[in-house]
Amino acid sequence: MQPYFNLLLSLLMPLSLVVSLTPSIIHFGKKKGLVAKVRGRSSHVDPTPVVGGIPIMIGILFCSLVLMPPGMWGSIQYILAALLIVFMVGLRDDIEEITPKIKVIGQAIAILALITKGDVMLHSFYGLFGQTWELPYLVSAVISGFTLLVISNAFNLIDGINGLAGTVGTIICSAFGVWFYTVGEIQLGVLSMVTAGSLLGFLMFNMAPAKTFMGDSGSLVVGLMIGVLAIKFIDISSTAEMLPRYQFNNPVAVCIAILIVPLFDTIRVFTTRIVRGVSPFMPDRRHIHHLVIDSGFNHLEGTTIIGLFNLLIISLVFYLDNVLGQHYLIALVLGIALSVTFFLHRNVRQVKSQRRGNLRLEGEA
Repeated sequence: MQPYFNLLLSLLMPLSLVVSLTPSIIHFGKKKGLVAKVRGRSSHVDPTPVVGGIPIMIGILFCSLVLMPPGMWGSIQYILAALLIVFMVGLRDDIEEITPKIKVIGQAIAILALITKGDVMLHSFYGLFGQTWELPYLVSAVISGFTLLVISNAFNLIDGINGLAGTVGTIICSAFGVWFYTVGEIQLGVLSMVTAGSLLGFLMFNMAPAKTFMGDSGSLVVGLMIGVLAIKFIDISSTAEMLPRYQFNNPVAVCIAILIVPLFDTIRVFTTRIVRGVSPFMPDRRHIHHLVIDSGFNHLEGTTIIGLFNLLIISLVFYLDNVLGQHYLIALVLGIALSVTFFLHRNVRQVKSQRRGNLRLEGEA
């Protein structure tokens, strides 16, 4: 009973803290002009404080320090230190926009700390491509660093409509957190759930009409946390001794399912941009949240649809973990995601075509 009480406390304490702190931080952001201005691709119509990452970071850091069981710190201090590094980089970008190069350098320093001190590493392919042999240290470090960088920035890129990043982040961290608590990895369970609780508190001020945005100071922190949890989940699920009912046969496929929204969306968008002959970093309206909004849904509806899709994919893979092999599960998840985005693209084209037709009729009238 005690672990589940701790799980609930790890969720509710940061939620309460973030809810109590955020109004004052929003007021401070307005007073100091720390707002996201309205631009061509913006989904908001008024300048909005971009300070949501500050209470999120406070919630994660303070509640982790308070709730972490004695003797279980291990490498947690290095994880929190890495989060502080990317928080400062993101906060600098929110205050005064910095170049992508500086942002990546800051992330690289944090990731280096995680790999060398925090032992946040993928030690093998865990059955992916049929390979199970242990990787050499340098290869493991490069693959782990690249994975952390991709996941961190993938989460950053889905922060495009009100409530989406907070909702998806809460789903991902809760899924990891419940599993970590269940298998006795209490320290990782605390990190997962205090992040989920902080995001839930933030969501109360981010749902439309949004009073504040997460900003890079929030999305980079949560993205890096999710990357850490994902790597730890794959490694522990594959190597640790636990009751069979808690162990996944296909941990890589399960992890991909949990991260399907940010991971698939980023890979798909970057790939389509490269195929079209433009820079993968060139902004457009091809992200999944843009497609949903351009299909005629509002922010709340779009966030709900994408969140339910994430939950559906997670539930499906949990159910089929003992039925299908790893590569079949991955193919199924990617196939469903591709089908959904294909129909969304087609629906957006139809909506735009209908609007052009209506404008033409109005002009003729």
